[in-house]
Amino acid sequence: MTDYILELKNITKTFPGVRALDNVHLQIAPGEVHALCGENGAGKSTLMKIISGAQKYTSGEILVDGKSYVFESTSEAQNVGISMIYQEFNLVPHLSVAENIFLGRLKTKNGAVQWKQIYNDANEILEKLGLDIDPHKTVSSLSVAHMQMVEIAKCLSINARVIIMDEPTAALTDEEIRVLFDIIASLKKQGISIIYISHRMDEIFTISDTITVFRDGKYIKTLKTQNTNYDELVSLMVGQSIEKLYPDRAYQKGEVVLDVKNLVGKAVNDVSFQLYKGEILGICGLLGAGNIELSKIIYGATRKTSGSVIKDGREIKCKDPYTSIKDGIGLVPDDRKNDGLVLMRSVKENISLSSLKGISTNGFIISSRENTKVANVIEALSVKVPSPEHIVGNLSGGNQQKVVFAKVLQASPDILILDEPTRGVDVGAKAEIYQIIDLLTKKGKSIILISSDLPEVIGMCDRILVMKEGKIVKEVLKSEATQEIILSYAAGGVV
Repeated sequence: MTDYILELKNITKTFPGVRALDNVHLQIAPGEVHALCGENGAGKSTLMKIISGAQKYTSGEILVDGKSYVFESTSEAQNVGISMIYQEFNLVPHLSVAENIFLGRLKTKNGAVQWKQIYNDANEILEKLGLDIDPHKTVSSLSVAHMQMVEIAKCLSINARVIIMDEPTAALTDEEIRVLFDIIASLKKQGISIIYISHRMDEIFTISDTITVFRDGKYIKTLKTQNTNYDELVSLMVGQSIEKLYPDRAYQKGEVVLDVKNLVGKAVNDVSFQLYKGEILGICGLLGAGNIELSKIIYGATRKTSGSVIKDGREIKCKDPYTSIKDGIGLVPDDRKNDGLVLMRSVKENISLSSLKGISTNGFIISSRENTKVANVIEALSVKVPSPEHIVGNLSGGNQQKVVFAKVLQASPDILILDEPTRGVDVGAKAEIYQIIDLLTKKGKSIILISSDLPEVIGMCDRILVMKEGKIVKEVLKSEATQEIILSYAAGGVV
């Protein structure tokens, strides 16, 4: 007998010219939440694909209950109780919840599908999770949180004993995260093990029992969560101590560069504020507060209904992104994959997108001019890329985000709006992005930083505006900012 439900020994995975995993090992005990930490490119995703049967390993051994297995497919892994929930759900939107739970495994008798049994079984699994979801509803009608729960129900329907969760809270609200954590606690009591992958360090310390760190495709260390801390974990992940995640700022209030007056638009109701030269102004609120919508109105991606935006003493129209870019306003969007990048094009092409006029003559791109500009910004932002011709979709999340920054900066804005600038990037890339933001303000740029990461807002911003239901309800100075104060105003608990 073994103390572990799942063991990986000396797993190596090589691709042409690349060793993605180098003799790594992992041990998962029954009924534990085991977090995997590491920067983008550390090998976590490759290892999870191997465990779940989606990818073969080059050498090594996988043991389940002490018995060796070589998985040829995900179904073979599922047959021994291993299932994975991907960040991008594997659901069929137009089918019912029950059909998705038993997809590919519909129960039949004499060639006829046993629909009554399928819906009863689906309802039983959902009730076991404490969920009030109608199994007859189509998946497309569900919230993201309920889709997540359907994925968990799918795992239980195959009697999974190890469930891999990849960034499970990326699109969830705080309340939905609490529900998910309650379900994970319930699964633990049933002896089900969870392999939990997340860039959110606070979640890892809240939910996990054990943490394993990977770096550059290698196993680094396994620690009991209660015996480690944030600083140790970050040092193990990046291979060196990050003395300060957030840069020290000695901001001195400058002149007003942006004056927003009585702005009204989609999810925004009579918002007024000022932005000062060299300032990092934070805007935050709970989901649906209107902060993201506010940024899109100022940038011209969403039309305003009324109100005015005055930049450097002159009213600007904010009628479309093209006009806003000409007016010196740049936006790093919250969804880089859909709104910030063309994933199938090269790094060079993506960086040049917002500044084609500056590298063109008579409608033709001057390659030498483009190559110089792109090379300069890649070096300035420390984008780790084999070549400017490299496809941007193949980069890590942190480097993709730097490419978005590079694209926006090529248009030479003096005001940058940053929506969730470090979402989905590892802690090492976060530290680099924070340094970039700080450096930009020292060069005279002004920043509006919109983020749901409250430690980020508090650590980076000189001043914070809290929004609720489309309105600014409180201005909080850096010296008095705490998560409790911000959340109390965001939730409406303080008047």
